Amino acid sequence: MKTAVSSVPSRIVKRARSSGRGSVFTPNDFLDLGGRDSIDQALSRLAKAGRLRRLARGLYDFPKVHPKLGPLSPAPDDVAQALARETGSQVQVAGSRAANVLGLSTQVPARSSYLTDGPSRRVVLGKRIVDLRHASPKHLIAPGSAAGTVVQALRHLGPSRAADIVHVASRQLSPSDKKRLASTAVQAPAWMRSTLRAIADTRSDAVNG
Repeated sequence: MKTAVSSVPSRIVKRARSSGRGSVFTPNDFLDLGGRDSIDQALSRLAKAGRLRRLARGLYDFPKVHPKLGPLSPAPDDVAQALARETGSQVQVAGSRAANVLGLSTQVPARSSYLTDGPSRRVVLGKRIVDLRHASPKHLIAPGSAAGTVVQALRHLGPSRAADIVHVASRQLSPSDKKRLASTAVQAPAWMRSTLRAIADTRSDAVNG
């Protein structure tokens, strides 16, 4: 019995290593390895031993390490995805973060905002904040996709930047992304629809030619 219990931490570390440095986890990611209490205890011991890092309550990572700076902060998207897995929910990058992802803004926001159909949660990582906000279905269009990121970037930047978004998104979206954008444009506010359809209707050969 002692051997089975002691093997839980090593199996957690093995999985974390196989996921690679920078990976973010919650206890739910390891429940197939043991009961919740044993997983919580193992993660606590591993964090105290420095083999994993505790980021916040119920949130851990296997950090990337810079030779001079030491352990680096995890990517906001990885934190958001880990929190979404925990609750079986979907997340979509939003706000200034969405504009940044598309290259429409060079400013890296201190707060990375996401919409989710799960519970709201905020995680503070040093000077950076990962903010998940519960959203109704009408605001969560094509979640977790490039099409959804375009919608949120347009929502954030407004109609005055519509032409810029058409220019950039027409080049970045794949044919399947554009198809999804076309099918979900009707869910967007009326002022967005013509812009979204313009992106969806642009052929890749026409953009690149």
